[in-house]
Amino acid sequence: MYKDLREWITQVESAGQLHRVGVPVSWNLEMSTVSYMASYTQQSPAVLFENPTDSGIPGTSLLWNMLGSSEQRIALGLGLDPALPTRDLIRATRELLARPLIAPRMIDASSAPVTQNSLFGEQIDLTRLPVPRMWPLDGGRYLGTGDVVITRDPEDGTVNVGTYRQMLQGPREVGFYVSPGKDAFLQREKYWSKGQPCPVVAVYGVDPLLFMLGSQGFARDVSEFDVGGGIRGEGIEVVIGPVTGLPIPAHAEIAVEGFAYPGDMKPEGPFGEFTGYYGKPEADAPVIKVEAVHHRDAPILTCALMAEYPACEQNTFFSIIRSAKIWDDLEKLGVPGIRGAYSHPAAAGGFGLVIVSLKQARPGHAAQVLALAAQCPAAAYYTKWIVAVDDDVDPTKIDQVLWAMTTRCNPSEDIDVLRMTWSSPLDPSQNPPEKRPFGSKALVNACKDYRHIKTFSTRSHPKREVCEQVAKRWTELGFSAPVPDVQSVE
Repeated sequence: MYKDLREWITQVESAGQLHRVGVPVSWNLEMSTVSYMASYTQQSPAVLFENPTDSGIPGTSLLWNMLGSSEQRIALGLGLDPALPTRDLIRATRELLARPLIAPRMIDASSAPVTQNSLFGEQIDLTRLPVPRMWPLDGGRYLGTGDVVITRDPEDGTVNVGTYRQMLQGPREVGFYVSPGKDAFLQREKYWSKGQPCPVVAVYGVDPLLFMLGSQGFARDVSEFDVGGGIRGEGIEVVIGPVTGLPIPAHAEIAVEGFAYPGDMKPEGPFGEFTGYYGKPEADAPVIKVEAVHHRDAPILTCALMAEYPACEQNTFFSIIRSAKIWDDLEKLGVPGIRGAYSHPAAAGGFGLVIVSLKQARPGHAAQVLALAAQCPAAAYYTKWIVAVDDDVDPTKIDQVLWAMTTRCNPSEDIDVLRMTWSSPLDPSQNPPEKRPFGSKALVNACKDYRHIKTFSTRSHPKREVCEQVAKRWTELGFSAPVPDVQSVE
């Protein structure tokens, strides 16, 4: 598996999935607009801007659309076969997440690429970085959201790795906005309740594995570092930050250390978010006082554009990992017959719509799956629509799901609503904004009516043996496209 972001970029370029831009491009709206337009279609390439304007650090480049809507780049980021179909990619991701945890491996700072250059105190000026302004009405320039933020629980010592937006507030200040309920928010509150500053590390040039894991929620006592080590098969190499004592990924491109002090707030936002809308209006948010900056020679700044699908950096990788975790949660809860789960990438950053396929075994089975899928740890946040389908429907194929919804769901009987559920302050549908972050969830039973399952209208399937016969003759019949994977057969 790749060692760092640079090795992964080499793999991506070899696969024809990288577009280099050598001409000058401005950080002020131009770079984000190029990324938006270039990623407006599915399977668009990653874009590496090699000549950003106004960069004060020699050789700095910016990587946008790192993963984007490309399942191939996501698979490479997880160390998996890039040719895997969506459903198999989710299955393989489940297997990766089930591997035993492996703690990070501490190495000496002198051998860590991230500490090739270190600045402290008055030496620091983050405005020398070509920090992008992404959307016209954004409140400022944002170092996030292609980042990970590292904090530690002051009580049990668990290290959390999360992805949170960070507005540049000055030469030595960055914002620390975190949605209520997220791990970094809870850990920060513990420090502040004791009147102590919260130590923070933010990494702005991060490898795709840690970025993907940082977007997910794990058990409170599980560190994303340990999950990543399990996936890699060896501990992630880290160095101990000389200012905060927190672990810093040794192969990161850029990392800062600092402290968020109780009551130290500055206006932050708005910001164009994963919903495709601007988030909450400008409001006071915590600030990190930066005391150290570490970076590699010619660092790569990773930038994640938040937008509607498919231009949103978050949607597709989030969909794959979240789907694997939902499937896992349902099986851990003891629900039988689960055949697949899919958090659709086009639905608000991969959050809004979850489809679960099941083999119905008893009365109330589909209703149980819907209720548990709606509130299991992996899907509780924000998800609005939960759809249950039978096992002859592939949940990753939205056309099949819509077919099931329109032929097996009777809206007056098959839709229930959960109210006052966990949502996001960024949900534009909940108004006035003071109602947020509470939301609601619709449970849609698009399975055959179990009360009449034996007499339910018979689906028109092709015969299995004839499908197999045709598949063998596919090339002979003159087709150049791959043989379709027909799941629904007699």
